[in-house]
Formats: sequence, structure tokens, C-alpha cells
Amino acid sequence: VALLAPYNEEGFIQGCLEPMLAQGVSVYVIDNASTDGTRAIAQGYVGRGVIDVETLPRHGCYTWRPILERKERLAAELEGDWFLHLDADEIRLPPEPGTRLADALARVDAEGFNAVNFMEFTFVPTRETPDHDHPRFAQTMRWYYPYLPSFPNRLNAWKRQDAPVELAWSGGHRVRFPGLKMYPVSFPMKHYLFLSADHARRKYIERTYDAAEMSAGWHRARAGLRPEGIRLQSEQEMRHCGADGRLDPTEPLKKHPLFAQIGHGS
Repeated sequence: VALLAPYNEEGFIQGCLEPMLAQGVSVYVIDNASTDGTRAIAQGYVGRGVIDVETLPRHGCYTWRPILERKERLAAELEGDWFLHLDADEIRLPPEPGTRLADALARVDAEGFNAVNFMEFTFVPTRETPDHDHPRFAQTMRWYYPYLPSFPNRLNAWKRQDAPVELAWSGGHRVRFPGLKMYPVSFPMKHYLFLSADHARRKYIERTYDAAEMSAGWHRARAGLRPEGIRLQSEQEMRHCGADGRLDPTEPLKKHPLFAQIGHGS
């Protein structure tokens, strides 16, 4: 079961749900009081792989900890063999082409492991092709860089536990529970950071962040972004994902170029 908490992601939600459902993963949606068509789109998948769609109040700003704490509770309440913390701008994949994520996790389980890390491949628009703000972004936005600020960075798929599972402590990046045994091979994850310069402005600059979380060190890079800081990279600086879908994890970046001038990686 993937635990997904979108807010005003009508451009992303279908492109996130359909690949996950095709991977044999059910999705539980926690809509963070969206004001666009996000909830209606997700509701259309209920009974077709989406378990349910609930609403979590927003209270005027982006507050991340209550969302993660709700996911912690759902991981104890829902029926599921494995759980996955998922964002709407991500597509999680199995390590080998031609298999499903659900089947890959079953093999991890059979080998005696109970948590999986994901290697992030960040897809962004380029100076040559700057606008992918449409439902087919995953087909048109093919330029990426591997991103690994520290290891493990996305240890957020885990086998159902009898004891409480902690996710909020790390901002959702790393799950924590007694007896955690991480699988030695990281699975791939496509992260579509933003789709155009205008989308980056809407996604990061126009968002109001929770003051307490900002004081704790969360959201600083995103909150510190300014319109003049949205600079697109050239395709010559990046790697291309071709028809075979191969992704190169070598020499990963430690900071997202979009946020590098702010001094924080994410």
C-alpha cells in the first residue's frame, strides 16, 4: 500500500497513480484539502486500486509533520504486507525491468529483509525543452541527474510491523523501527521535481510553510527559492533516459541545482 498525500496536484496525480497501480501497489490517498481537481481525480480510482480518499485539513499553510504522523497511523491500521511513503511527483520502480514493484518487494520479504531504500533520479525541464506542464510529462521530460545527499536517503518502503513505525522523525526520508533490516540493493525512483519555471514558482515560491517546521530546519531550501533563482540546466549537463528506461546512478549530485544557491540540498 502506497500512502500518498497530495495538495493541488491535479497535474501530477494521474501520472502518479496509474504507474503505481500498474506495479501492483494499492494507494491510500490523504488529500491535504486541495482546492483544484486533485481529490476528484483520485476519487475516480476508488475501487480500481485506490483504497480510499480522505481529507486532512490544511489550516492555511503547508504543515508536513501531521501528514507523516497520519501515515504512521495508517501503516498500523490498513491491511497491507508492505507500506510505501509516496509523493505525487514520484514514480517508484522495481530494480529489474519487466517486473512489478509488488513482486520485487515480495522477493525482498522472502529473502528476510523488511525495508527498502530508493535511489533518486531527478527529472527536470532544460533550457532546450523548458515546458512539460501537461499530463504527459513523464513521456516528454527525459533529462535527469542522480541525486544522493546521504545514504540511505529514501529508506521509506517497509514491511508491516507489529510495533509502531516512525516516519516523521526524518521528514519522511527514512523509516525507523526495531529490527529494521535494509535490503542491500536500492530500488530506482523517478522524481519529477518541477515541470517548468512557472510550475516551480507555483510549487515552491507561492507556498506558505509552517513556522515551527521552518524553525526546526525543514523546508528552508524550498522556502528560500526566489523567481530569479529558477535557472534551467542545459541538456549537456544532464543524462538522458532513452527508450530502454536505463538510469545511470554513478556520480550522484549532493544538492539539487534548483536549490544549490540557497545552501541547502532540499
